[in-house]
Amino acid sequence: MIAANEIKRIVIIGPESTGKSTLSKLLAAHYNTNWCEEYARHYLLKNGTNYQFDDLLTIAQGQIMFEDNGAAQLAMNAKESGRNLYFIDTDMQVMKVWCEYVFEQCHPWINQQIASRKYDLYLLCNIDLPWVADELREYPDEAPRIELYHIYKTILENQSVPWVNISGNYEERLRTAIVAINAHFQG
Repeated sequence: MIAANEIKRIVIIGPESTGKSTLSKLLAAHYNTNWCEEYARHYLLKNGTNYQFDDLLTIAQGQIMFEDNGAAQLAMNAKESGRNLYFIDTDMQVMKVWCEYVFEQCHPWINQQIASRKYDLYLLCNIDLPWVADELREYPDEAPRIELYHIYKTILENQSVPWVNISGNYEERLRTAIVAINAHFQG
């Protein structure tokens, strides 16, 4: 078992329908390691999309539970496997943006998590993939997608964790992410 602080946490963020889950899965497969799913999908599929402000706190707490459980599993197996990269589809920055974008306020608990949790690298997914409809997505129009992308970009520009912009088709995104990860963790 390795210590939790030895796990390298790589967060994939960006607006909806920018390939975050796909990239997380592909990176986990490439590096033969774990990834953390987005809890919101599970919650909204079970409870419906007519969510309220307090539902976002529940979703944020579920996301942290998913993330911490996955990190604990990885830590238990990492010593034998040599794997310590952990890909996280969505973090509390996404929850903060969601709260503020929809409800113009954020739960203090989410802000506390942002201040206390540590990550090693962010991958920001650009909106250059076509938007794909599904039962949970809310913003098919380009204007909100552009606005949300710039909100995420501003957040990353104003914090200390390294980050990389991820653009192009799925193959290009994967290549860019692998180069960035290798340079950051093995260079």
